[in-house]
Order: sequence, then structure tokens, then C-alpha cells
Amino acid sequence: MSESLDDLGPVDWLVVEFPGPDFGKGQIAPYLEDLVKRDLVRVLDMVFLRKTEDGTLETAEISDLDASELGEVRMAEADLAMVLSEQDVMDLAETIEPGHSAAVLVWENQWAAPFGAAVRKAGGQLVASGRIPTQAVIAAFQADADAEAQMPNGMKEGA
Repeated sequence: MSESLDDLGPVDWLVVEFPGPDFGKGQIAPYLEDLVKRDLVRVLDMVFLRKTEDGTLETAEISDLDASELGEVRMAEADLAMVLSEQDVMDLAETIEPGHSAAVLVWENQWAAPFGAAVRKAGGQLVASGRIPTQAVIAAFQADADAEAQMPNGMKEGA
């Protein structure tokens, strides 16, 4: 990493599980590549996991898989910082169902780096963070739409 650690943006991680052994058939790789090319995210670590039906875990790095399994996600390989420890990977593997595969991704939110650097330079620090699951947001919007549809004469709440 050539820039100062003071300029590092927030770092997130996720585990995406796919039914079967094929990591989503390369369908997500173009979207990840687009985010990287637009400097919105920087991939810091990526590990691929397969859990056999009997629960045996197989792990792979990008270099262990061929393009037919990953699509264009190989472009991220040069930027990897290997942030996950072996124990991290083993702990995350517990979340995967037998017979499924998963991608573990750690990324820097480059779009937020200037704000994070400004907070740190002003003496601030992150003390809490969270994420609202997409399904919960969709359910809230749907509940609002349903409630509005049931109001008499098109009246809106709060009117």
C-alpha cells in the first residue's frame, strides 16, 4: 500500500454463499471489477471456500482457481494485502452450509477515505458502526407502501 495509513478508508468484509461448488458462475466478478476500476473499493483480501456434503472444507486463493470459476475477478489479485488469518478463515467457514461454496471478501471503501482521514486528523475516532440488512430495508419500504395503499382517498400519513 503506497499511500499513508492515515488515508485508509473504512474496511469491510463479507461472506457470500452460493449453492453448489461454483462460486456463482463468475456472474459477480464484472460488478466487483467495475467498483475497483472506478476507485470506489480496493480489494484487500479474497478467499474462496468449498464445503463438501460431508463438511470437509477446501480453501483457495485467487491464484488457485481458473478464469472459468472466477470470471474477471482475477484482476484484483495484484492488490491483495492478505488481511485474513487462517483462524479468521476457519471461523468464517463455520457459516457455510455443506455442499455450498463461498467467497470471503475484505475491501477498503476508497470513496470514504477522505472523510475518514479528516475525522482522524481532527482527533475523532469511529466508536460505533452497523449495517441494516437489505431485506429489512425492502420490508420497511413495502410496509410503508402497503400502509399508504390502505389509507382512504389517497390520504398520506401526517397530512
